[in-house]
Amino acid sequence: MEKMEQASQPETWFDGNKVNDVLFCEDFLAGHPMKCIHGTFFDVNGAIGDAEQIKAEIYYKIAPYVTSGIAKKATTLLDALRIRCYSPPIPYQTDRIHVANGTYFLSGDFSSQKEFCMNRLPVRYAPDAPEPSQWLSFVGQLLEPEDIITLQEFMGYMLQPTTKGQKMMIVIGKGGEGKSRIGRVLRALLGDSMNTGSIQKVEVDRFARADLEWKLLMLDDDMKLEALPQTNNIKSIVTLEDKTDLERKGRQSEQGYLCVRFICFGNGNLGSLYDRSYGFFRRQIVLTVKERKPDRKYDPFLGEKLIAEAEGIFLWCLEGLHRLIDNGYSFTISKRAEDNLTKAMQDGNNIIVFMQSEGYIRLEKGTHATSKQLYGAYGQWCEDNLEKPLGERSFSNFLRQNEDKYKLTYTNNIALGNGKTARGFKGIHVKMRTGERH
Repeated sequence: MEKMEQASQPETWFDGNKVNDVLFCEDFLAGHPMKCIHGTFFDVNGAIGDAEQIKAEIYYKIAPYVTSGIAKKATTLLDALRIRCYSPPIPYQTDRIHVANGTYFLSGDFSSQKEFCMNRLPVRYAPDAPEPSQWLSFVGQLLEPEDIITLQEFMGYMLQPTTKGQKMMIVIGKGGEGKSRIGRVLRALLGDSMNTGSIQKVEVDRFARADLEWKLLMLDDDMKLEALPQTNNIKSIVTLEDKTDLERKGRQSEQGYLCVRFICFGNGNLGSLYDRSYGFFRRQIVLTVKERKPDRKYDPFLGEKLIAEAEGIFLWCLEGLHRLIDNGYSFTISKRAEDNLTKAMQDGNNIIVFMQSEGYIRLEKGTHATSKQLYGAYGQWCEDNLEKPLGERSFSNFLRQNEDKYKLTYTNNIALGNGKTARGFKGIHVKMRTGERH
């Protein structure tokens, strides 16, 4: 009925024969203010992820006037809209958080006014929201108290479009503890500003980074234990503070900003085939969950109960964010979490454990050993401990990168006798026990 009335009073963009693209776009945007950034439409509520939704609106708007080729015309008008409302990227605003009912300023002020933004969260800011008792009980069963503080800060960190914290979070458990429920809460807080996917894909798929543009979080709910073949992309994204190259299928690559953070849930540490550097691990916060108590009952409705407390959980996250900012974006890391990271480093690089071993080497001023001698001792340690040795180059590179830590000095002047010299290190010597090969 509405369409018939519309047809009896033609729109200004229809001259009785055809649709005027320019006038149509002006009329459409008057009722649907939008910006198009890197091919994605945005309105005051953030990214409009599905362009097909806009295309459908165009279709029904022109249906009373266009009698043939309507789908093609709708596509043409959608492309015209992209050009008409083109905009450069909107600068990220780190002094405020765009929420469902307005804008929360980190100064503590709140305004019901909405403005164009890259991310508007689906949760409301309600300063009088009740304490999220279900959530607090849940995280209390999941994590130790000192690690709950870290989770609170990281969840607050994800509300703000910045990478100043320069960390990703990995939550490890045996399974069945309920850590995946955190993902459901994060979706309620972040909505379409959160992606779910695979951390491995981000590293190896050259198109994956573009999917993270405008996103505040990428959640890997079931992290694979396969070692990453490389770590360049992940390390770069975690600490990125400038534009990076974003490549999409069938399109010219573009320079864009990423402010996405990573949370991964899994049964083990995130490892790398080749990168044993401290730089890879220092970007990680590793939390381990408590084992599930045998008498703990499974609640199939817990997810819904937690989501119902979203407004209170949001205030809890804001508390963590303010504490993080006050600490200069330095996370509160417990001794337990520090030990978790040390173990992750040791699991990914057994040279670290070898350097702490006894009976094979000694760190001592005034001594020296060739790289070959040291690698031989390392090989013996690996054989004795059923460890797979890393390559000779990886071994030598590790020692050179950690000279300060172990108080070593690299040199190519270790005397072998008969006028020969070899590469090696000062401040360490090989100490082989009785019965060991030399």
